[in-house]
Amino acid sequence: HQTPCVPPSSRARCSSWQVLFKQVRQDSRALVMLLTPPFSPTLASPKARRSRLETTPPPVTLYISTPSPKNSRAKPREKDAILLLTDVFGLKLPENRLLADSFARAGYLTVVPDLFAGSPAPADINDPSNANFSIPEFLARHTPAVTDPIISSTISYIRSTLNINQIAAAGYCFGGKYAFRVINPANSTTGIGGANVAFAAHPSLLTDEEIAGITKPVAVAAADRDELLTAAQRANLERLLLEKGERYLVATYGQTPHGFAVRANYSVASEKFGKEGAFLQAVGWFDEVLL
Repeated sequence: HQTPCVPPSSRARCSSWQVLFKQVRQDSRALVMLLTPPFSPTLASPKARRSRLETTPPPVTLYISTPSPKNSRAKPREKDAILLLTDVFGLKLPENRLLADSFARAGYLTVVPDLFAGSPAPADINDPSNANFSIPEFLARHTPAVTDPIISSTISYIRSTLNINQIAAAGYCFGGKYAFRVINPANSTTGIGGANVAFAAHPSLLTDEEIAGITKPVAVAAADRDELLTAAQRANLERLLLEKGERYLVATYGQTPHGFAVRANYSVASEKFGKEGAFLQAVGWFDEVLL
């Protein structure tokens, strides 16, 4: 449900949107999430558009959210941009587009490539109507050999067409793996290398080589109840980052599940705090490293 809200007075400013997203799972748990920007809800949303990046093959769809000098909480960074790498639910998930809009409010031009050619994972994998969906089969179709060229084309577009000097990669879940890969020169043969800093929220499927191979600063927002990045895996992640010697930050958010930085249950205080905290962690990290 999306409606403009009405300002109570001529002096009041009002958000151009508020989204109330209600998701009812088959296990009878109803999750009601009020998705508003982590910043003040009095801000108008930035301009957002879809673009088609012609590559061979196939064309890549981009969601681009542009900061507005009037509606951003910070002065737009003219030569900096965020490359937002989504979870498996892709651009069809409203929360992923809202994240891009929130980064734009923080002053960053934000570019989100469609990593799944218009066919992401269904928003509710557990729904009986999606019984034929197979996560292993889906991941087998979207390996680095398939995903790296999409990200590489997007990075080239950001630098050459948008004339951006510095790129900050923000990856979530599936995209968290690739946030590490874009600051790893070992991937330069695929053209994917090229970001200046990275942030990954509840990253999944990370390999030791991808962690140890970074050459730029990286920050991680982890969930303490993440079955895809367990306590032992978090410890190994920190060990490898410490041994590598690059600047890093790892924050673990208590009482949060995998995916909290995108699809938090806003009726649970720890998840609401975690989602907003992870967002502010990313913005603060990018500001610190890039500025």
